[in-house]
Amino acid sequence: MDKISVVINTYNAEKHLQQVLDSVKGFDEILVCDMQSTDDTISIAQKNGCRVVTFPKGEHTIVEPARDFAIHEAKWPWVLVVDADELVTPELKDYLYDQISKPNCPIGIAIPRKNYFMNRFMHSAYPDHIIRFFRQDKTYWPPIIHCSPTIEGRIEKIPAKRKELAFIHLANDTIDDIIQKTDNYISYELPHRRNKKYGIGVLLGRPLFRFFKSYLLKGGFRDGLPGLIHVILEARYQFLMVTRLISERDQK
Repeated sequence: MDKISVVINTYNAEKHLQQVLDSVKGFDEILVCDMQSTDDTISIAQKNGCRVVTFPKGEHTIVEPARDFAIHEAKWPWVLVVDADELVTPELKDYLYDQISKPNCPIGIAIPRKNYFMNRFMHSAYPDHIIRFFRQDKTYWPPIIHCSPTIEGRIEKIPAKRKELAFIHLANDTIDDIIQKTDNYISYELPHRRNKKYGIGVLLGRPLFRFFKSYLLKGGFRDGLPGLIHVILEARYQFLMVTRLISERDQK
C-alpha cells in the first residue's frame, strides 16, 4: 500500500500548530519545513515526533519556494500539504488513503476548505478548492504567491457537497489583518499583471462582478453583516489591484 507524507510549512506558527498536528496523526510521515521561526514552533513539532527540516528565510517573503523544497524532501510518494492553521478531518484522511488504493487514482486532488470571518462560516468563500494532494514526483510548485502546483497528470476536485472532507481553516482574520494582507498580496501580484491593459471597464467591472458572484451567486447574503463586510473587502481587493496597475501605467 502506498504511503502519505503530510508537509507543513511554518514560520512562527505556534498559535495553531498543536491543533493541526493532532488532526494529522495517523499519516505515515509528518514533515515540518520551518523558515527559521523565533517562537516555539520547532519545539512543538519535535515534541510531536515530526521530522523537521529548515528552509532559510533569507529574503523570501512568500511560502511557495519553501513548499516546493518541502514536498521533495518528503519520504513517501504521496504528499498532502497542510497549512499551519488548517485541520484535516478524519473523513478526509480516510478518503485520501482510499483514493491511492485504487488503480485509477488521480495524480492530484483539489480539496475544499471552510473559511471563517468574524467567527462565522463564510458561504461566499466556499468551496475554495485548493490542490494540496498529489504525487511527489509529478509536482512542481512555482515561486508565485497564491499559485497552484503544476502537476503532470489528471486532477480531480472533491465535490463541494462533501463538506466533511474539507479542510477547516482556523484563521479568523480581523478586518485590519485582511487589509494588511491585501496590500501585501497586491504588491506580490503586480509584477505578474503588468502586461494587462486595464481601463475603466475593468476598474468598475472586476469589483462589481466579485461582489455579485460572492454575495448573490455563492450565498454571502446568508452570512448576515459579517458576510456583507467580507464580500466588500473582496471587491476592494479587486478595485485596488486595478487602480495600482492603472496608476503605474499613467505615471510612465
